Amino acid sequence: MVTRFCTPRHAKAARFGGPAFALILLCFSLAASGQTKSSGQSPKAKAAPQKTAAAPAKAPTAVIHTTAGDMKCEMFPDKAPKTVANFIGLAKGTKDWKDPATGKTIHGKPLYDGVIFHRVIPEFMVQTGDPSGTGSGDVGFEFQDELLPDLLFDQPGRLAMANRGLNTNSSQFFVTEKELPSLNPCFDPNGCMGGRRQPNSGYTIFGQCDADSVELVKKIARMPCQGGPCNGNNSRPQSPVKITHIDIQGAGKGAPAKPATKKPAAKASTQPKSAPPN
Repeated sequence: MVTRFCTPRHAKAARFGGPAFALILLCFSLAASGQTKSSGQSPKAKAAPQKTAAAPAKAPTAVIHTTAGDMKCEMFPDKAPKTVANFIGLAKGTKDWKDPATGKTIHGKPLYDGVIFHRVIPEFMVQTGDPSGTGSGDVGFEFQDELLPDLLFDQPGRLAMANRGLNTNSSQFFVTEKELPSLNPCFDPNGCMGGRRQPNSGYTIFGQCDADSVELVKKIARMPCQGGPCNGNNSRPQSPVKITHIDIQGAGKGAPAKPATKKPAAKASTQPKSAPPN
């Protein structure tokens, strides 16, 4: 048996050659790997441009120009669509109405232009919308209430329809000075307020007026009435504030109100019937 021993020179060569060779192999492997990866990659597809979501449509706003200043009220077409459509139609003159003085049908003329605030009560509300200026004018149509349990008189500046009973909305409306829980709708099948309020009765809220409008309501309500200071029993202004025009902003063309039912022959005052707070 022959045993070979490495001389120091051979051993040195072996120690140098092993790692160097491994390093060379590693370099070739990395280069090959990179080349394979590069050749295997496909060009990235261009990302499709993202579509910008359309901004939600703004709620229509009524700017009620009066001889005492302006009221600005955002309307609720999602909560009271018939009422908002009726109001816009009358304000723009796109809805026909009957002149209480002549009985003639009026076409193409805004109903609210020149109409006075005929009923004003401090700590309660101011009311307008009757072309006769009396609160009992017949404009030739009525439509149903739109009452919701989550839309209440829980803050100042509510824009709401006046009526003389169930489903008798027409053209008259009012703006509140403060929160008025006594005007909230009655959904109790037995009635509310000790039977003084019918089931499913109330006043349709169709908008919210801003803080400056509430200040104007307070100012109008505190002007002199014919028999002295205005209150629940004396609410006819001595020199009534008048609507000059109502501008509707952000409503497009505005949907015409649906055909309404004719009023019965009996007349009654159209107003919020709850007594004002003392």
